[in-house]
Amino acid sequence: MTDAQTVIDRVRFAPDGLVPAIIQQWDSHEVLMLGYMDDEALRRTLTEGRVTFWSRSRQEYWRKGDTSGHAQYVRSAALDCDGDTVLVQVEQIGAACHTGTHSCFDGDPVEVVPGSPEQAS
Repeated sequence: MTDAQTVIDRVRFAPDGLVPAIIQQWDSHEVLMLGYMDDEALRRTLTEGRVTFWSRSRQEYWRKGDTSGHAQYVRSAALDCDGDTVLVQVEQIGAACHTGTHSCFDGDPVEVVPGSPEQAS
């Protein structure tokens, strides 16, 4: 297993010191939410077994579920090919979204024109 600092050293943090973290349910692969982590939040997430974010609005760390009880237990993590996004697979307890929905993407579907491979020419 790679130690946390080795992983953190590979991350390409944005100029504000943050990296987007996609949170996904480990067994269904449902995308639950997007949060942001700095190097310390990522270190805590990788070493403590619970997801920690950096709150851009409150300017402080928050561990998902500490106040709501809707915790995220880390199952695995991966960096994307550019090292500028983290994917964290979790076991979600309760709602992932602050609005009380299971996923932050449950409440506002967007109408699209579906594409298909047959359209390519």
